[in-house]
Amino acid sequence: MNTQSGSPTTGHQPQITSCPLCLQPGGEVLWDDGFARVVLAGDADHPGFCRVILNAHRKEMTDLPEIERNRLMGTVFVVEELLRALLQPEKINLASLGNAVPHLHWHVIPRYADDPHFPGSVWSERKKDGGHALPAGFVRTLRQGLAEALNA
Repeated sequence: MNTQSGSPTTGHQPQITSCPLCLQPGGEVLWDDGFARVVLAGDADHPGFCRVILNAHRKEMTDLPEIERNRLMGTVFVVEELLRALLQPEKINLASLGNAVPHLHWHVIPRYADDPHFPGSVWSERKKDGGHALPAGFVRTLRQGLAEALNA
């Protein structure tokens, strides 16, 4: 059940002026439909690291009505599927923490055995140097895939 008062998430929402995800995109915007956006985080150690960010300021998934929860998670799953197809990582990590930035967002992180933190989380102590380069045309191809899958 939506515990927030006021407009539904897809309607006008006042921004929280101290929230960095209300004030800034949170990365290079690859897709945005007004409800949520997909951004490329630009993390050199973890190429392809994306965030799916709810555009309205909410802290928890249960702050959303079920239909909006499903819509947001559907976007997360599309991003995961596209990253798997384009990058063929060992694993994809999904995380929604929000401890430092309490604005609802999901991390979608391709992982490789030779990445600097593997097998730990991307926020754990760095274990080694290494990493992958993104393939040529990755951003263009990901944008196109997002548009095709999410604008249908």
